[in-house]
This record gives sequence, C-alpha cells and structure tokens, in this order.
Amino acid sequence: MSRTLQVVGAVFHRDGQILACRRRPDKAEGGKWEFPGGKIELGETPESALRRELAEELGLGRVSVGNLLTREVSKSHGRTIDLACYWVETSESPTVSSDHDKLRWCSIDELSALDWAAADLPTVSALQDAQTISAPNRREHK
Repeated sequence: MSRTLQVVGAVFHRDGQILACRRRPDKAEGGKWEFPGGKIELGETPESALRRELAEELGLGRVSVGNLLTREVSKSHGRTIDLACYWVETSESPTVSSDHDKLRWCSIDELSALDWAAADLPTVSALQDAQTISAPNRREHK
C-alpha cells in the first residue's frame, strides 16, 4: 500500500485568466498541464510549502496565499495524491519555470482544451462549474 502524497497547487488569477503550467517531458506526467506547486515537506504547513515551491519553481519571492479553493484525493500512476489548491496572488508575473516547459494564461473556458494531470482536474472543474474567478478570496460558509 502506497503512502498518500500531500501536494499543494497555486491558482493564480489576473484579468479574468488563470495560470496553467505544462510539465517538462522528463518529469512525471510530462506534457500534462497543472497548477504550479509541489510536495509538502515534513514540518511545513500547506501555505509555507506553497510559498517555497513557488520560489523554487517560478522564482517568485513574494506571494500571498489566499483561501483554499479545492482539496481532492485522486489516484495517478499507482500513487494516491492529496492535492490542495489555493488562490495565490503576486505582483510578479511568472515567465519561466524549473519544472515546466510552457506557462500559459487562459480564460476559464479555455482550461478544458488543455490536457490536465489527473490530480488537477477537480480544480479545473471547480473553476468552470462555479466561475469562482469572480470571487477568489471569498470564503465558503457552511
């Protein structure tokens, strides 16, 4: 039985568009699109892991991690992945990535045209279903 991999992802939004990143061919799930982020290391909170990953991957020094958008557990290539995606803001505009060969800003409607990694599909669906881009920092009350 495999251990669940705890992962965080960043949903950047600007001018009605979302940042999508395509994994380099030499990476796991190469060629698939995803939200930037990565593994939570021992002792890290999801928010601190996301800040670290965005600094390492995208070279972003200052990011503001907002509300949790989605959290889903999925299976991919025999692994269980627990992915939590957060709204993230930055004054910097990411242009390169150590893990990705392409960065693309897309409207919510354009997201479905991309070949997404399985773990990121629930977040794509949530963005499309609720059109949550209009209120990225609103908390859901239950």
